Amino acid sequence: HDTVTVVVDPGDYGMIVDEIRASGGETSAGTRAELALKAFSHTASYDAAISGYLAGLEGDKESLPETLDLNMVRQASLRYGENPQQKAALYRPRFSEPGGIITAEQLHGKQLSFNNYLDLDASTRLVREFDETACAIIKHNNPCGSATADSVREAYLKALSCDPVSAFGSIIAFNRPVTAEAAEELSKLFVEAVAAPDYEEGVLAVLSRKKNIRIMKMDPSTRPSDITANLDIKTVSGGLLVQESDNLLFGENDWKVVTRREPDEEELKDLVFGWKICKHVKSNAIVFARDCTGIGIGAGQMSRVDSVRLAAVKSQHDLEGAVMASDAFFPFRDGLDEAAEKGIRAVIQPGGSVRDEEVIEAADERDMAMIFTGMRHFRH
Repeated sequence: HDTVTVVVDPGDYGMIVDEIRASGGETSAGTRAELALKAFSHTASYDAAISGYLAGLEGDKESLPETLDLNMVRQASLRYGENPQQKAALYRPRFSEPGGIITAEQLHGKQLSFNNYLDLDASTRLVREFDETACAIIKHNNPCGSATADSVREAYLKALSCDPVSAFGSIIAFNRPVTAEAAEELSKLFVEAVAAPDYEEGVLAVLSRKKNIRIMKMDPSTRPSDITANLDIKTVSGGLLVQESDNLLFGENDWKVVTRREPDEEELKDLVFGWKICKHVKSNAIVFARDCTGIGIGAGQMSRVDSVRLAAVKSQHDLEGAVMASDAFFPFRDGLDEAAEKGIRAVIQPGGSVRDEEVIEAADERDMAMIFTGMRHFRH
């Protein structure tokens, strides 16, 4: 690059032309070095794309690759990261068609922050679980309310009833277009961002009364087609941890009622609902549900029984007759006993503890119904 100016991006043409004209026919050493870096990055990404394609032809595209070539390009610089002292940027796949939250269309409001992207992703992933009209309210990457209903307005109000205090400053997602009736209710709450497949006529005018609210148009069913669709990637000091995405929910044929009493029809419906929510709550996760509404959520506790207690403390509802979902097994019977004291009547959990029999006995003593799914959903 000392003697060659290499150009791989048409966006650089204007800058190079201006520099040549200004210098009488030359480019500076700094410009040539910058362009050389850009050229090698470009060809490296191209080679990585070919390598990834050929690897896909040879084996199972869902499996973990021997070599991980992320091949991402910066889409946007963000104001800062999780905290103001951290720089941050948003990256997208260089060669494959992007999908997911980074393809959302912003219709109103300030630039999305690092935390906004995280919570928008969490909220849209959650409502994607449902075929019914659904609403998810997310705060700090955890649901503080979620519900399904016959209308968007009703789904929102049911979700809000779980923890209206925590919903202040939240991210809210829907899997149906936002109606005028729902928008009027949403406008009563301070919300960081709203995401939905579309907005009925007049809704944007109602929501944009608050100038800073971010209004995002995105179909939650839209999924990325690149490597990020099937891999969950986390950084650790010195490297990366990579796992397959937790895209499965359950296989109903694997379910097993382990108590003397089986759940009735309404309890079973709420157990399925609670299990879907629980998958998206930080471990240790406990969800209380009734009428396809989350009515108490205990997230991120080091002890499972404390998650049960927290879900009860946070709840704004009478828990009598509600159901409980747990993302992993109960290591002791204390969690079941605590839930029973609060009025919980049915439980769904993976099972697999060495004390499963004690836990089942606790449920039978309380005339609770309990299902083992054989599948856990830790979320660290």
